[in-house]
Amino acid sequence: MKLWVLRHGEAQPRANTDAERRLTEHGREQVLFSAARLLGLPLQAIIASPYVRAQQTAALVHDALGFAEPVRTVSWLTPESDPQQVLSEIEQLGLEQVLLVSHQPLVGSLVSLLEHGHRQQPAPMSTASLAQLEGEWPLAGLMTLRALHHSQ
Repeated sequence: MKLWVLRHGEAQPRANTDAERRLTEHGREQVLFSAARLLGLPLQAIIASPYVRAQQTAALVHDALGFAEPVRTVSWLTPESDPQQVLSEIEQLGLEQVLLVSHQPLVGSLVSLLEHGHRQQPAPMSTASLAQLEGEWPLAGLMTLRALHHSQ
């Protein structure tokens, strides 16, 4: 399985709720820079948090790649989601090439859990950072971090 984990681009510092924060212009540019790394990959799904900034990030990637399938929105990719639950959900998908679009602290903890088997050293995922993981199964400690790209 190949799994890409993308943190949303830079977002506005404030909104009525955290879930409503939108991408800034710089955040959009960051996302497009990261999306370029995904060109030509055989992704089967783009799965995103329901938060506005993650939805905007996923839509930008979707359009930049000319991805045929719609973005899947799930409740288990919000900032405070449990990384163990995310692993369970990914495994149930039965897909081989997936992009997840989410937030800190989840993305850092998720990458660490997949690579090291624990969350004690979260991966340094700044806005629009893209982690590429590979392994037989999406299980704790059983995936290899192939690359971690940071946006400009």
